[in-house]
This record gives sequence, structure tokens and C-alpha cells, in this order.
Amino acid sequence: MQPYFFPYLGHFALIAQTDRWVVFDVTQYTPKSWMSRNRVLHPDKGWTYINVPLANSSISITTCQAQVLDLAGVQKSLLGKLSHYRRKSPFYDQVVSLVNRVFHDLGSDLLVDLNTRALQEVCRYLELPFNYSVCSRMGLDLSGIEGAGEWAPSISKQLGADVYLNPMGGRELFDPLDFTAGNTRLAFLEFSPFAYETGPYQHESGLSILDVLMWNSPIDVVRAIESNSKIIYA
Repeated sequence: MQPYFFPYLGHFALIAQTDRWVVFDVTQYTPKSWMSRNRVLHPDKGWTYINVPLANSSISITTCQAQVLDLAGVQKSLLGKLSHYRRKSPFYDQVVSLVNRVFHDLGSDLLVDLNTRALQEVCRYLELPFNYSVCSRMGLDLSGIEGAGEWAPSISKQLGADVYLNPMGGRELFDPLDFTAGNTRLAFLEFSPFAYETGPYQHESGLSILDVLMWNSPIDVVRAIESNSKIIYA
């Protein structure tokens, strides 16, 4: 999966079902995508974006080359966007601590490293196993790949994967026969929306995991992941 910035709960439902996670960072970078922004509640109404400005945002780079312009600035802006949750959400302090751990001593300005660290810290907080590898650093043979649907079968075959699990939204991208040729079975995760109380705010569906964690204990989040997930084999 592409390295998304504090993605929505369904992303972590996918992680919870995998033995190995490949951070997919070897294709063309997409500006203004979930890799560099997400959404949290707006203090007055609806939602607002949380953003990661890049020093080199362009479709001419690959995702692994994307560099964060100012890590400290991103951290400050993010905490500012979350400040209105204070005294309203029951887990504000825990979420702020999590965010600070993501940025602490990161040692890299690469977007993939920031977003992977965020996944790590959220999984650690939820006590979800997260065994990941960054695709561009794995030494895989990715030559000869032409279509978007060819990456996953090739990587799965080289890793000896029994099953490749993808979000339901990508169902039309793949041909199951491309996977069976490499002795891999194709499956999709169907994740039902998780509705929860948000204090004085109106609930907005599909927001960043940060919003979910503001209002729900780790135990309740994991329960939602388990009860709202369904694997469908192709």
C-alpha cells in the first residue's frame, strides 16, 4: 500500500489482517493525495485538512523521493489543528503524545519515513503487529512491469506470498489469474464504516485515524476493526 498520512481506520484494519506489509513507494508520486494530507474535525463545522507540504511535490518524482519541507512545521500545524479537541475528547492527551512520538528523532525528511513512522506508532498504541518493508529498499526485480495491476502480483510472487490482500476499492484493478500464476491467492478486505460518538461535534465518516483515537479507547478501536472487517476471496 502507498504510504498514507495518518490514514483512516480501514487502513489499519488491512494491517491487522496481514503478516507482512509492503510500503509501496516506487511509482509516480501523486500530489494532493492521501500521502500528503488527511482530514480531522473542524472546530466549527464539518472537517478540515491536515497537510504535509513537500519541498519537491511533483508528478516527476517517485514516492520514495518525496521530501517534507519542514518537519517541525508539520508537527506544529498538526497539533494546532488538533488543539480544539482538548477538554472535549477523552483521549486527547494520548493522541497528542502519539503525534509527538511520530516526529521525535525521526532522522529523515522523506515522506515515506514520516508516514511509516506514523503507522508504526498507531499500531504500537493499538497493540497491532506491524511487520513492514519499504518497497524501494527491498532489492526486488520490478523490471518489465507495465500496468498498475501488475505490481502486486510481481511483488507477491517474489516474496512467496500465499495471499495478497487489497482494499475492496481496488477490485477492478486486478486479474486473479495474474496472482495464481505466482501461487498467490487474491483477496479483498471489505471494511464497514465505524460510527462513534464525537462529543459536541457532528460525526464525520472516514476521517483520519487521529479522530478515531480521540474518541475511542484502543480496545474499542481494535474491536471495531475486528467486527467491521470481512475478507472476500476473488
